[in-house]
Amino acid sequence: MQLNTSTTDIADQEVDTIILNLFENTKSPQDATASTDQRLEGTISTLLTGGDFKGKLRETSVLYPGNALPAQRIIIVGLGPREDFTLDCARHAAAAAAIRAQELGARSIASVVHGTGVGKMEIGAAARATAEGTLLGLYSFQKYKSEAQNTKVSSFSLVESNEQQAEALSVGAHEGNIIADCVCQARNLVNEPPNTCTPSFLASYAKKLAADHNMTTRILSESDARELNMGAFLSVGQGSAQQSQLIILEHNRGLLADTNPLVLVGKAITFDTGGYSMKSVQGMEDMKTDMAGGAAVLSAMQAAARLQVPYPVVGLVPASENMIGSQASRPSDVVRAANGKTIEIVNTDAEGRLILADALVYAARYNPTALIDIATLTGAAVIALGEGSAAALFTDDEILAQHLSLASQSSGERIWRMPLYPEYGKLMRGSDVADLRNSPNKRYAGIGTSAAFLQEFTGGFRWAHLDIAAMANQPAS
Repeated sequence: MQLNTSTTDIADQEVDTIILNLFENTKSPQDATASTDQRLEGTISTLLTGGDFKGKLRETSVLYPGNALPAQRIIIVGLGPREDFTLDCARHAAAAAAIRAQELGARSIASVVHGTGVGKMEIGAAARATAEGTLLGLYSFQKYKSEAQNTKVSSFSLVESNEQQAEALSVGAHEGNIIADCVCQARNLVNEPPNTCTPSFLASYAKKLAADHNMTTRILSESDARELNMGAFLSVGQGSAQQSQLIILEHNRGLLADTNPLVLVGKAITFDTGGYSMKSVQGMEDMKTDMAGGAAVLSAMQAAARLQVPYPVVGLVPASENMIGSQASRPSDVVRAANGKTIEIVNTDAEGRLILADALVYAARYNPTALIDIATLTGAAVIALGEGSAAALFTDDEILAQHLSLASQSSGERIWRMPLYPEYGKLMRGSDVADLRNSPNKRYAGIGTSAAFLQEFTGGFRWAHLDIAAMANQPAS
């Protein structure tokens, strides 16, 4: 989609739909909404006084200005209470308005920047949030539809009347466009069917990312993994005809000699049957999404390159398919990870932590300033926090926790910190035949023990684990 910025009057935009806003309990329009109301001889004010629009967050109302404006229609979107307004409210309002516009068949839309003026948000941040919300709200995945929707919005403009804000507006919109585009590409990967999105597909995708965005990439094959003694990683894909791949992407590789990088590790189980500890039919239904952590890392690497992040960032994506076959792992098998620790496979459906274990060990060669893994690791995380609510954060590093909390608030990607009690590690070290077990013998400790297991492979580096199981399933439309 074409994204533009403009420092003119929103009411003069020659598009088919313009988007304005109002806070909840507003008695009269403010800012650009007020000036447009004057052009409409008080129509928006009448909407308020008549009680037909409350301004609740994501509430929309449609007006038709006739010959008073170039636009065919006006969408008013609610921002919620002014005292509760955040950048994430701007995203939600922008998404709601964009969705309504597309439902009405709009092809070109122009929007005010939500949250500036009486909202007191800085123009760059508000423009970024408005762009993100709009583009994410318009997302759909129709690659495999025989009759794809053909009434998509083709152009979008962000409008701010103050010409002195032009540069900040442009920068914010540009950043929001990149971030939203990368998020949508991660969603595309998650929505791909598993007969397309295989480990080799992800490897090819990473190679193209590297070529397009001046990154370096290496793909470790199964034979490479054997030479590195990655027994945990290799055990997961043994039952599949698809070869496992360890994908490595490096941004600013030339700085690695002098600067410790941020290393991101993303779990990519391209389909998870559960292995011999087989899932139910319902449990297997969405298991193409078990590579969402890997998709997030691939897209984060793309965003780092496109936003020209000035320090090195490394992405590691272990990719496997967990199937059943004559070579598949069995409960009671013992495997050895690359750091020498042995693992009893108690549950073949606790496979994601096995591929992450060897990837975390591999990350140590970069001497990372911080190591963050992202994974759809446990159903327990969904039970603990609720589907679509937040990702679970585990770390024993207070500064890293604070940084991630700030990133969460800024991005609107919610996380909730969970405890890393010593008892969790003891449960995972309770095997009679190996150093570790991949699943606890206590039913109710699944989310914490999974993090404690991963901690055994972090090499003492600053580390955080994000269990995104509750957030992985993005609907196709």
